[in-house]
Amino acid sequence: MSQLAGSSLIAFFVVCAAGVVLSALFGRTRVPAVLASAGALAAVLMVLTSATVLIDGQPCGATLWTLNGFGSFTIHLDALSSIFLLISGIVSFSASLFAASFLKRHAHVAHPAVRYSILYFALMASVALILVAGDTLLFLISWECMSILSFLLINYDLSSQSDKSAGYIMLAMSEAGFLAVAVAFLLVARSATDFSFSALRIAGATLTPQTLWTVFLLGFFGFGVKAGLIPVNFWLPRSYTAAPSVFVPIFAGVTLNLGFYGILRLNADLMHAGYGAGLVALITGSVTALVGILYATTDGDMKTMLAHSSIENAGIIVAALGAFLVFRAFGEPVAAALALSATLYHMVNHSVYKTLLFEGAGHVEAATGTREMDQLGGLARLLPGLSIVFLVGCLAISAVPPFNGFVSEWMTLQTMLRSAVLASTSVRIVFALCGAALALTAALAVTCFVKTYAMNFLGIRRGPWELRAVPKGRGKFPMGFLAVVCLLLGILPTYVLPILNQGVEPLAGASITSALVQPFFTATPANAQLPPGFLQDFHNLGAQAGRGLIPGRGLVVLLRGGEANPVVFAMSPSYSIVALVVLFVLAWFGLRRLTRQRTLTRRPVWAGGIPRLLPLLTYTGTGFSNPVRVVFQAIFRPNIVEDTRQTVAVHFRTAIHRQREETHVVDRLLLRPVGVAVQGIAAFLAGMHHGRLNAYIGYVLAFLLLVLFLYRGG
Repeated sequence: MSQLAGSSLIAFFVVCAAGVVLSALFGRTRVPAVLASAGALAAVLMVLTSATVLIDGQPCGATLWTLNGFGSFTIHLDALSSIFLLISGIVSFSASLFAASFLKRHAHVAHPAVRYSILYFALMASVALILVAGDTLLFLISWECMSILSFLLINYDLSSQSDKSAGYIMLAMSEAGFLAVAVAFLLVARSATDFSFSALRIAGATLTPQTLWTVFLLGFFGFGVKAGLIPVNFWLPRSYTAAPSVFVPIFAGVTLNLGFYGILRLNADLMHAGYGAGLVALITGSVTALVGILYATTDGDMKTMLAHSSIENAGIIVAALGAFLVFRAFGEPVAAALALSATLYHMVNHSVYKTLLFEGAGHVEAATGTREMDQLGGLARLLPGLSIVFLVGCLAISAVPPFNGFVSEWMTLQTMLRSAVLASTSVRIVFALCGAALALTAALAVTCFVKTYAMNFLGIRRGPWELRAVPKGRGKFPMGFLAVVCLLLGILPTYVLPILNQGVEPLAGASITSALVQPFFTATPANAQLPPGFLQDFHNLGAQAGRGLIPGRGLVVLLRGGEANPVVFAMSPSYSIVALVVLFVLAWFGLRRLTRQRTLTRRPVWAGGIPRLLPLLTYTGTGFSNPVRVVFQAIFRPNIVEDTRQTVAVHFRTAIHRQREETHVVDRLLLRPVGVAVQGIAAFLAGMHHGRLNAYIGYVLAFLLLVLFLYRGG
């Protein structure tokens, strides 16, 4: 292990241990300071460790100790794990400061703050161990620690009245996923010399097709529990809603990514899943994304809505990952590199803007006492600083340039278009359908977050709440920091992609920087097929600006097609922000010039005879999203449990009150049928326990005959 990376990694674990000890020793008044200082320092050390490996371009590792019969516990930090460690450090830096300021405002609750800080530092250490583990045993032990600590952090405040069952459901699903993952690793390790990842890579190349499918399905859905994939994500909205506001940013921005890391490490690194597995991932991701954004658009609780949005983004990430597996299996390394770059870029983007939005939701709940968007409104006047940074998060997650969500979603859609290079017509049809689903998802995401920002921050207040706690000083810094990161990731993709390429190239077999980020002004094999006039035009536009700055290679991102699809796609968020600024300045000067001779006269606004617009007369979040609910009613299928009408003189209807009960599509199509089947089997078995001795003897004889029949048949 390189000296700087090793020293910073050791320092990270030392700081985490010091954070645990200091949190236990200090009282409730010192815990926020410990959480802010030690948590931020540990996050910086995570970033430093990963940045060292990415800059050096060489993996590093070390052997910890050896267990007789099981092999050695090893640490191995390569480019792929460094990317995940890097974004975990960035998110943890903001989340640590956010949690410290949040707990400081609620310092009267003594024990939960101390308990949270201890569990938080332990979780940071377990996450880092998962990402630096170089063998199966250390990986699985760290994964189990992470799952248990996540459960304890969801239910850390035992005095609160939140839904404790959500944590237990999450723990049960995590354990089921852990067992599936453990079996998958054991199947790969059967023919390996030991449990190290290097030995598993060799063994993974010798697996039979049947074993490959078994390992893929176990690992994909086992890790998919943590990633939030359909149909094993029913725990996620409940857990995110019930989790404390101080923990949800880490929940959404760090632990969710571990599911993607596990899928990549097992199916793309330790073994090479085939194109069939890639299609399963592509279809599952597309369906997950569409279903997630539908429920996010129609939900009225801020945290639950953001939880469904996390499911949507997880689907986009896994869809791009599935496209990567398909392209690699068909021998298209350039397209595979593009798909994997989109996967990692969107994972990074989602971690940043979703952490920002969950921190904003925590501030809104602390300030108003409610998360219901039908009751909120007018927060832009009451909390102007919070409204600005929250708007950045909404624009970023809606893929509006120049923020980061636009870059990764643009790359994902271009990945779907690259399916023209594939020889199989049926596979191209699957790509076309999944691309259409992802495009619809992107459109619905805009609707969802227009509703979110408008209902919460614009208009007038619709509920009886009163402003009770306003984040001051450093309370808004974590969100501001993430807002700046959202902007930088959006306007500097040509600086981000070479960093991601270090994790992409070993898995895809091609470099994204030579295929996607073009040095237009030079003749290279990568751009030799492009017309010289085209290259010269881009050169004249300034596409080469930034060359020579490491790792930048220009400010225009260009995707060149192949022989089957010669279309060239290009974008430049760096130039788009300049164009936006120029347009705003011109519009401002034009408006000033056109209106400078006019006099301003203020008069009462006629509103249909209504003297004052009442909150009950304004548009609500439910009303805004109702068209989506109507169009996709076949998916929602709500049950009307109460329908009352108020009338005057029997015939004149004044109001209709309708209460609906919505069952999630996963519960309706999977969980409830499975539950009914299990109950039926249990009822049948219960009926067999009637106490008649002759019947029991008959059961034994029938079982013996069945065993003999199976034995003879074998």
